[in-house]
Amino acid sequence: MSSADRLLLILHIGFAIFTLGPLTAATMASPRYIRLRQVAVLRYLNRATRIYGLLTLGIFLFGLLLADGDFAQVWLTASMTLFIVALVLLLIVERDQRKAVHALELAAAGRASAVRAPTAEPAVGEGAGAEKGAGQGAPAEEAPAGGTSETSAAQSADAQAADARVPDAQDADARVAEARATEARATDARVAEERAAGKEPAAAFEAPIAQVEQGRIAAISGVIALLWLVILFLMVWYSR
Repeated sequence: MSSADRLLLILHIGFAIFTLGPLTAATMASPRYIRLRQVAVLRYLNRATRIYGLLTLGIFLFGLLLADGDFAQVWLTASMTLFIVALVLLLIVERDQRKAVHALELAAAGRASAVRAPTAEPAVGEGAGAEKGAGQGAPAEEAPAGGTSETSAAQSADAQAADARVPDAQDADARVAEARATEARATDARVAEERAAGKEPAAAFEAPIAQVEQGRIAAISGVIALLWLVILFLMVWYSR
């Protein structure tokens, strides 16, 4: 073996050692941090997957140079094919990592807005109360001089009915506002308990997030690791 071939072999093995290990660790750890909703760690794993995924191309390149155009050997062709399949699967994993990061960021933003939102909303009955005040404060129109007693009685009955409806609307609005305030206080209490226990406040966001991406990353990363092992076995067995 010439000095150039020895250098290519060293680079080929060196890239395999220093890229495949971190790459496999990053892809296989991603489902766990998706489940734990650790966005910062998952973002770091996605960046590591991109960087080490690009560096694995050095393994393929130096392997091609080391083969020197001799592709008649079956194990060499099989190794190259499996390597290309592993790279395609790695692209799928990297895409799912990005989608999971986006989903977790949206969920975290919604959870933060729900926790920090004001607990009391303006009561709808304020408009009704204003109308009532305006109705009470406004001077009553005088009946026309030529009006009959029946017209005055009808107007008086309508006014009494309107005055009776306003307190009912105010009571209903007060009950709605009280129910919302009670629910908000219960949510704040749960958030405070989770924070005191050292947990991430989940509030109403307990539904699983990015379950499809989590399962797919777990399955595909296992297949990629198996392909790496098969390629390594072929290299060690047939290059002796």
